[in-house]
Amino acid sequence: LISRGRLSAVIDFECLGLGDPAVDLIVAWYVLPDGVRDAFRAALPLDDAAWARGRGWALSIALMELSYYRDKDPRMATVARHVVDEVLVDAARTA
Repeated sequence: LISRGRLSAVIDFECLGLGDPAVDLIVAWYVLPDGVRDAFRAALPLDDAAWARGRGWALSIALMELSYYRDKDPRMATVARHVVDEVLVDAARTA
């Protein structure tokens, strides 16, 4: 934040999702294949909004990873692309 043309404060969003169970769902797109992900979701006492937030968290992390690792670590970039694909498939199916 700026005050009188100078930096006066910084907002730290690092713990933005603290306490939100949707953050714990990120693993669904990183680790679980599509069919298993459906069973995982069905077993959880979460609503559609929590699932959508989890999907959004997974997508945002994967996009940042892809941007960072694209030229630095091909293996990590491949993982990030896979997660983006999984998120898009899941979003299209549940839309």
